[in-house]
Amino acid sequence: MDVTLTGETVLFPIAGDPIGQVKSPGLLTGILVACGINGLVIPTHVTAAAYPAFVAAMKTTRNVRGLIATVPHKQATLALCDFPTERAEFAGSVNVMHKREDGTWEGDNTDGQGYLNGVAACGYEVAGKRALLVGVGGAGAAIAYEILARGAAYLAVHDADEARRDAAIARLDARFPGQVGAGSADPTGYDFIGNATPVGMRDGDPLPIEAAKYQSHQFVADCITKPEITPQLAIAQAKGCATMPGLGMFNAQADLLVNAMTGMKAGKQNT
Repeated sequence: MDVTLTGETVLFPIAGDPIGQVKSPGLLTGILVACGINGLVIPTHVTAAAYPAFVAAMKTTRNVRGLIATVPHKQATLALCDFPTERAEFAGSVNVMHKREDGTWEGDNTDGQGYLNGVAACGYEVAGKRALLVGVGGAGAAIAYEILARGAAYLAVHDADEARRDAAIARLDARFPGQVGAGSADPTGYDFIGNATPVGMRDGDPLPIEAAKYQSHQFVADCITKPEITPQLAIAQAKGCATMPGLGMFNAQADLLVNAMTGMKAGKQNT
């Protein structure tokens, strides 16, 4: 069933810079309509400098009922969220907010759940495994938390921003003592390797991981949806690795996002 645009249609912007890569507007709008909600998810291209003013404007726009944040706005959204969940505070970022009746924002971070649910849907579990995660920005911090929460034996974290890496490791070590440390772009010695950076989205990007060192027993995941198969995933597949493209994360996360942005159990809850 298609959405019928009327004066009663409610809006759920998704903000990013860039925004052309997102595939969520159509799918999420379809879930809303299937649930009987006259709503529309609209892509909005907003720079980092303009983002606080944009969020303030959306807060006072009465028919905006929720907001999704994508690269590079997830960490900034935490500071703009009135009532973040404990999970979002731990991750240091918010990727989805629902506007409450009093006009305040409540927010969550569903990235970690979506990423690991997508990996599980591919038949792989991180419990008991040694994992390497590259990137602990807005999505990566949530993914790092979820990897350890699901029982990984050890997580190595690599990020070009060493201060951000060390801050994430400190938070994780307080919750999972002795199970996390600094890593590098070298995947040798790990069972699970995840990319949680936007590197690979644009033509000419360098490889975020030393993919030439992949071995066939490793599982390699990515968070990028366009291109569907990033250069580092293509190398992993050529070496016989099992993989999860970013669409696996997105598909596993769709219902979580709808639930969070509407403030109700609108979609099928992923666990």
